Amino acid sequence: MSGHSKWNNIKNKKEKSDAQRGKIFTKLGREILVAVKEGGPDPAGNSKLRDVIAKCKANNMPNDNIERSIKKAAGDGASTNYEDIVYEGYGPNGVAIIIETMTDNRNRTAGDVRHTLDKFGGNLGTTGSVSWMFDKKGVIVLEKSAVKMSEDDLMLEVVDAGADNFEAEDEYYEITTKPEDFSKVREYLESNNIEYLEAEIKMVPQNYISLDDEGKRKMSLIIEKLEDLDDVQEVWHNWDEE
Repeated sequence: MSGHSKWNNIKNKKEKSDAQRGKIFTKLGREILVAVKEGGPDPAGNSKLRDVIAKCKANNMPNDNIERSIKKAAGDGASTNYEDIVYEGYGPNGVAIIIETMTDNRNRTAGDVRHTLDKFGGNLGTTGSVSWMFDKKGVIVLEKSAVKMSEDDLMLEVVDAGADNFEAEDEYYEITTKPEDFSKVREYLESNNIEYLEAEIKMVPQNYISLDDEGKRKMSLIIEKLEDLDDVQEVWHNWDEE
């Protein structure tokens, strides 16, 4: 869930192996736990939990898994304390990287992130070193074939619901919002039975950096190994993968 080639990322998400999906579900379960702990187990009164559930569904997490995670979070799971820590760093050729983590041991997580970056030609930066190159946005992606209304009508409806931008490309529509308007737009789509492929708050790069073959190899390894870390929830970067 990272990079410039957003349409390829949608296809890649569909092709995740069972093992990869299992790891993603585990990380999403951790997000559910934190959301429930902060606002309770009822999605109707917990907007953060509703957003996490939307993210779970976009990642094809079964409803049974979601419900079990909520029940666990409301019970014994609530005794585990996680904190959100964001790391910033660089990949080859100065590619900017933001690593969002959720951890119960910040020393372990910091060490793992630093080691991964160092091993594959990157390095850890200070807080604020690259985040200024990104904008925080709500991003919702729809498959054109799943939308019954016309493109013009859909654009007018989502803009009226609070969207900032509407883009049509290939077989997808992409809707972007301010973070504070994300839930409202997503819930408008749900209330009209419009299914989405992706719905989450993202760090969107303001510009992109191209890499040579060796840089691509190293950057691919950095992303892969960071995403393999149990404490890492998201990896954002401004590498132009196209």
